Amino acid sequence: MVPEIVGRQGPLAGRRIPVGDTRFTFGRLSDNDVVIASKGVSRFHAEVVREERGYVLYDRGSRNGTLVNGRPVTSHVLQHGDLITITDETFCFEVTADVTTMISDLTLFQPATQPAAVVDPGPVLRVTVSGGGPVGLSVALLLERLLGHRVAVTVYDGRWTQDGSRVVWKNEAQGNVRRQQVVTVQSRQYLNLPEEVQERLFVPGAYSEMWPSGPDSIRGYGPRNIRIAYIEDRLLELANEKPERIRLVPTRFDAAEQHETIAKEHVLAICEGARSRTREHFTTKFGVADSSIYSLDGRHLQDVVLGLRVKSDLPDAMSVLLTVAQNRFLLNSLSGEGFLNMRLTDAEAAEVVGLDPVRREFKDCIASRPCLMAREDDGDFQCSTHGTLFLPALIKGSPLWKRVTEGLAFFGVAPENLSAVTAFRLDMVQRPRFTARLYAPTSTTPGTYGFLLGDAANSIHFWPGRGLNSGLASAISLARSLASGWNGRPFRDADFVRHEAAVSMLQYRHKSRAWNAMVTTDGQGANRAIKDVIADVIAESSGAPATDGPDREADIEALMERMREIRARLSSRLTGLPDDHVLREHLRTLKGETVRTLLASGAWDTLTVGGEEVDIDIFYRQELPVPA
Repeated sequence: MVPEIVGRQGPLAGRRIPVGDTRFTFGRLSDNDVVIASKGVSRFHAEVVREERGYVLYDRGSRNGTLVNGRPVTSHVLQHGDLITITDETFCFEVTADVTTMISDLTLFQPATQPAAVVDPGPVLRVTVSGGGPVGLSVALLLERLLGHRVAVTVYDGRWTQDGSRVVWKNEAQGNVRRQQVVTVQSRQYLNLPEEVQERLFVPGAYSEMWPSGPDSIRGYGPRNIRIAYIEDRLLELANEKPERIRLVPTRFDAAEQHETIAKEHVLAICEGARSRTREHFTTKFGVADSSIYSLDGRHLQDVVLGLRVKSDLPDAMSVLLTVAQNRFLLNSLSGEGFLNMRLTDAEAAEVVGLDPVRREFKDCIASRPCLMAREDDGDFQCSTHGTLFLPALIKGSPLWKRVTEGLAFFGVAPENLSAVTAFRLDMVQRPRFTARLYAPTSTTPGTYGFLLGDAANSIHFWPGRGLNSGLASAISLARSLASGWNGRPFRDADFVRHEAAVSMLQYRHKSRAWNAMVTTDGQGANRAIKDVIADVIAESSGAPATDGPDREADIEALMERMREIRARLSSRLTGLPDDHVLREHLRTLKGETVRTLLASGAWDTLTVGGEEVDIDIFYRQELPVPA
C-alpha cells in the first residue's frame, strides 16, 4: 500500500508524491514536502501524520485554513479519494493496493462520500513551561502551532497577574520593573517563529533595522531592533487568545511544590533565566556548570556594565559606526531611544552603589538585582524599589560620572535626555548538558524530560547581541523535536539527539563570540580583560594634565583610521555613514582621556567573532519529495 498525494488543480496538477511514515508537510517554505508558492499559504501550513487509525491530516494553525472535500478542518482521518484544498490548489489523497491489503486495512478505503467525522486528536503531549518571558512564551506558541490539539501547555510566571479573564504583566507599582532594553533579533530566528507571531511583533513603528545584514540574515531579511517589553506584551497577548491549548498561571513555578504535577507531564521546559531556581533544583540531572573555561589567571572573569537609558540625536548609521569602533560603550536603540551601555573597570564598578538618604547607608542594589533608578524632577536618580539614590551622580567631581557624561557626548545624548540608570554583572559558565530525564516512566506516569532553554541554558554576555537569539533558537529546536517525535509513547533519550546537538552548538558559537568581547590579546599573545586595558589608560591619565595637544590629535587620527576601515566594510550594507569631516569634528568634542580609552579598548574583532553561524535547520530539514 503506497499512499500518494496527487495534484489535481494548480501548478502541481498531475504530480504524484508518495506519503511515507514520517510527517508529510504542505507549506510555502522550500523544505516542505509539497511546496505551494501562493501568498495565502503559511510557511508550514498543514501536515499528514501516520497514526494507528490511519493517515491524519492536521491544519497547523494556518492563516487561511485547510479544506477537505470542501469543508474546513483542523484534523481529519484521510480516506481514499479525499480532496485537500489549500488556497487555490487542490490535491487528492490516493491509495493503491492489492485485494489482500485492502481487506487488511479497510480504514483507508471507506467511501469518499462518507461525511467527515469529528476526529479525536489522539494522545495529547503535556508540557509545563517555567518562566513566561520571550523564550518560554515562544515555546508555548510554537508547540501550539506545530501540534494543534495534540498539545496542552501550562506556563508559569510570577511576574504576571490576573486581570479579569486575561493574564497580564505586573507593573512597577506591583513590584515588576519592565525591561525597556532594545534587543536585536536576527532573521534566522524571527522567520522561524509562527507567522501570527511575526505579524503581531513587526508592525510599523514597533521595530527598526539599525544594524546591517550579516551571516545570521536569511532570505533577504536583516536584523531588527525591538524592545523586550514589547515582545513580552505581544507574545502574552497571543497566548491569552489560545486558552484551549495554552494555560497561563500567574505564579512563580516551584519545582519542589509541583513535584507530583511535573511527574505527570511529558515535558518541563525551564526558561526562567540565568538564575533559574528550577535548574538548580535539578542540578543532579543537568550537572554542575564549569566556570574555569571563562577565567583568566584562575579568576572567573566578570564584567559590570552601567546601563544608561537615553535618547540619542545621532543617525543610526553613525551610532553603529561609533559602537563597533570601540569596546567601552555600546548603544542599541529604537529610533535613537534605548540603553547606552558602559563597560566598567573594577574600580568604577565599586562606585556603583545607591545611597539610602533616610538610613544614610550605602547599598549595592543597583548592581545586584538589578534595579532601575529613574531620574526625578530634581535631577537625582532614585530606585523606586529601595528608595536609594545613585551615588556617583550626587558627588560633584565624581570621576565615574565625568566619564559617563563623556560617553553621553560621544553618542550625541544631551544631559537632559538621560532618564534612568541601572547596572548588571555579566559572566558565563559552560553547561554540561541541556536535556535530562527528570522522572522515569511508571505504570501511572509517562516519564518527564526536562530542557534548559534561553538564559537558563546559555547565559551570554550581551555585548555581541546574541542572548535572545540563542534563546529563541533553542525554543525553535525543542518545539521541532517534540513535534516530530511525539507519537503518544514515552520519550527516549534518542528523541532529543538533534536538539541537544543544536543547543550545544549554540553554546559553543555564541559563548566563544562573547568571550572575545570580554578579552583582547596583547603583543605577546596573552589574553587580557578589556576592562583591565581600560583601567590602565585611566591610571596613566590620572596624573597627567588635561591637554588638547599633539598626543590627543594623534589618538584622534588613529581612531579615524580605524573608523575608515570599518566604514569601508559596512558601506555596501549600511547607508548614511558619516564622512571624515563629521567624524573628526565629533571626536574633537571629547577629552583626551576619553579618546585614548576608546582607542585602547579596541574595535569589535569581526575577523575573530565573525563567520559561520549556527543553523539549526540542518538538524530538522526534511528530505525533498522524490519526483514521480
